[in-house]
Amino acid sequence: MRFGLALPHYGFSTPAGEPPTFEAVAGWARRAEALGFDSVWVSDHLFYSFARYGADPAPIGSLEAMTTLAGLAAVTERVRLGTLVLCAAFRHPMLLARQAEVIDKISRGRLDLGLGAGWLEDEFISFGLRFGSAGERFAHLERTVEVLDTRLDGVPLWLGGKGGPRLLRLAARLGAGWNVVWRMAPDAYAAKVADVRDACGSTGRDPSTFRLSVGCYGTIGEDEGTARAAFERGRAAFPGNAMAGETWASWLADTLSGSPEQVLERVGAFEALGVEEVVLSPWVLPFTVMEAEQVEIFAREVIAPLRGAA
Repeated sequence: MRFGLALPHYGFSTPAGEPPTFEAVAGWARRAEALGFDSVWVSDHLFYSFARYGADPAPIGSLEAMTTLAGLAAVTERVRLGTLVLCAAFRHPMLLARQAEVIDKISRGRLDLGLGAGWLEDEFISFGLRFGSAGERFAHLERTVEVLDTRLDGVPLWLGGKGGPRLLRLAARLGAGWNVVWRMAPDAYAAKVADVRDACGSTGRDPSTFRLSVGCYGTIGEDEGTARAAFERGRAAFPGNAMAGETWASWLADTLSGSPEQVLERVGAFEALGVEEVVLSPWVLPFTVMEAEQVEIFAREVIAPLRGAA
C-alpha cells in the first residue's frame, strides 16, 4: 500500500487561516517526504466557497495547481506529485499537455495527472467560463482526456469522481485508473469495484491493469478517545451547518479515523479490494492540516509499521 498526503493550499487550510503561500505548501511537501509518504496532492479551484454550507459566501483563495506542482517538482526529490483533480474546463487540452510534460521533466517522471469535470458553478461564472450541464462538462472532460492520451507518454492519467458508469468507462478506456474522495467505506467501495470490472469488460480492458486509489478524511489519535476529541474539534470549527448532524459513529464509518489499530484495519480492508494508494486529508476539510500531529501520528503509527512489515 502507498500513502499520499493532501497538501494544505487554501485560505482555510492552516490554523492561522492565512492566505496560502508556496513556501508553506512546499514545507508540507518536504515534511511528507521525510515522514515516508509516497505522494503529495493538490486540488484545482480558482477559488473555494463555503456558501453551500450556509457559511460566509466570500471566495477563499487557493494556489494554482499546475504552477504549484512545477515549484514542488524542483524542491522535492522522491514523492510523486499529483492533482486530485484538475478541472478539465480550466485549461485548453494542448496547453495542459505541455504543462504536464514540463512538470514531469522537472520532477524526473514523478507526475500523476488526475482529471475531473468540475462542480463549483460560482468559480466558472466568476472567471467567464461556461458551466453548462453535467453532461456538457463531462463531454469536455472526455475530449481533454482523449487529447492528453495522444500527447502524454509516461504520465499516468487518473479520472476522479463518484464512479458513475460513464466515468468508469472513460477511465477504463484511456486512464491509468480511478480515484474517489473524501468519504468512503469499504463495503460501499466493494460495489464500485464490481462496477470497475463491468467497465473494463465493456471496453476490453484487463481489470488487473486498472489502478485504484481512495482519498479519505481522517482524524487519528493514540487511542480512539483522542481521535474522537480531534473529530469534535473539527466538527465544532467547520464553517456553516454541514456537520451539524455528524456523529463520531457516522464519521468513523467512512473515514480514516480512530486509533492506529482502527486505521490500519480500514487500510487493510481497502487493500483487500485492490486499492493501491490511500490519500489522507488529515482533518474534516479537504486539503487541510489543522493539527500537525495528525500527520505525524499517521506516519509513525500507520505508514511506518506497514513499511516494516513489507
